[in-house]
Amino acid sequence: MGEAPISAADQGDLAHELARIQAAVDRGETDLKALGFWRVVGRVKRDPALVERFADQIGRIDREAFETGVRLRFPVWFGNAVLLAGLLIGGAGLVVARRASSEAVAGVALLVSSGAFAVGVHDLAHWVVGRAVGMRFTAYFMKMWPPPPRPGIKTDYASYLRTPPSRRALMHAAGALASKVGGFVPLFFWPLTNAPVWAAIAVAVFAFGTVLTDVLWSVRSSDWKRVRRELRVARAYTGNAGSSGQPG
Repeated sequence: MGEAPISAADQGDLAHELARIQAAVDRGETDLKALGFWRVVGRVKRDPALVERFADQIGRIDREAFETGVRLRFPVWFGNAVLLAGLLIGGAGLVVARRASSEAVAGVALLVSSGAFAVGVHDLAHWVVGRAVGMRFTAYFMKMWPPPPRPGIKTDYASYLRTPPSRRALMHAAGALASKVGGFVPLFFWPLTNAPVWAAIAVAVFAFGTVLTDVLWSVRSSDWKRVRRELRVARAYTGNAGSSGQPG
């Protein structure tokens, strides 16, 4: 069952909390968790009426804190172009692995192809699926932790909140699944290449390693954690919204 509709007094409390957080962010504070922002967001996203009332304000706070705290940002079109170039590099690696007369060169090319596909497709999948379900995105940036450094894509949080939670879960899952499949792609083509067995084993170890990373880490702090969170929200959200599960 969903949570009971929030009272007018509680809505006032949420408005007060968001005003407090906005003031702190305006002063240059960027630790939204410490400010209690995500706790407020968690309550808002479970009620479609609250989403409609507070989505724009939450989006402004999130974007201001992000832009204050993350200096190295890139336009979405630029990030997409770079990642598409990465996919072309992955494809070129397969061509080299197929045509190279040297087994060593072919093997390295196969490994490069696996890494390029795994990295290049991740955020592109987030972007494609996110746009398809109605989200907008504001920037690419570099995620430094946990290592290795890798690109990330920032959602416009107002549009994120207005997207039904089951579709938010789909967006998060898309990147995680795409990157796992991407790492395995060169392995499927290996029999057609001149790459030696050690290269195929190395690609398999790398690809399975990305799966193991998801099992050990992502379910607790990254995409799969967000998928599980949004599916839990979907159950409460549907109970509040009625049979459609749609906002407003």
